[in-house]
Amino acid sequence: MMDQAKENRFNLVFNIFLVTGMIVAVTITTVFKLQQPGVKTFMLLLAAFGSVMGVVNTVLSANGHILTFVFGFLDVLAATVVCLDNGIMGNFALHAFYFLPMQFVGFWQWSKRGAKVKSGEEDSRVKARRLTRKQWTWLAAGIVAGIAVMYFVLYMVDSAQLSAGKIDSISKPKVLLDATVMTLNIAGQVLLSFAFMEQWYIWILVNISSISLWTVALLGGTGSGNAAVMLIKYIFYLMNSINGLRIWLKLCKSPDHVGPLVADLDN
Repeated sequence: MMDQAKENRFNLVFNIFLVTGMIVAVTITTVFKLQQPGVKTFMLLLAAFGSVMGVVNTVLSANGHILTFVFGFLDVLAATVVCLDNGIMGNFALHAFYFLPMQFVGFWQWSKRGAKVKSGEEDSRVKARRLTRKQWTWLAAGIVAGIAVMYFVLYMVDSAQLSAGKIDSISKPKVLLDATVMTLNIAGQVLLSFAFMEQWYIWILVNISSISLWTVALLGGTGSGNAAVMLIKYIFYLMNSINGLRIWLKLCKSPDHVGPLVADLDN
């Protein structure tokens, strides 16, 4: 009983630390950008609001709380509007037609696996599950295929920009990294929505890749103000992912932690 009480206190302190730290990072980013000329104040504040919702979303998901999808919906909705306003149609389509609907799918699936909106009870959290060997195989094949498709699409987009004179050259490693991160995000969202513990391995990879990108940007001196804050942000995300993995390894120890996905969809 004492062990559980200590763990609850640790999670509370750790979550407050993560949320506070990431909100500070988002605030610094917003203040920094507000100083720049020609900034759309409303869209910048909307993006900041979405970022804060994303912070709360990640912490709640690590703790197996179903309200993660409420805050996730607000985060994705804000990102959808921002992408549309900036003419980033690829990301707009991804958020509007994939990430947004997946918030409803996730809420539906988690509610079927015992998650409740009411907090403060141990059984209010989702009953997490593990991938079977066959599902691991399908996941790996899907990620490889997804990276290949994304690489082709992003390379074609860069080729079009190169022909139009908007960029000077195409960096194939950057295109590959972008394709990998995008595919891993899509795979991670699927695993999150269907309450698979293995999602945290995906998020850890995504966050490590993002930390690498922003470290390179910081050392290169390009956009140092933003790069420093983004680096801090993804370090916090990585810590949250590691804590999420620790928590979910316990959440999936129930007898029904493995089950066919098709059967769940049919119910």
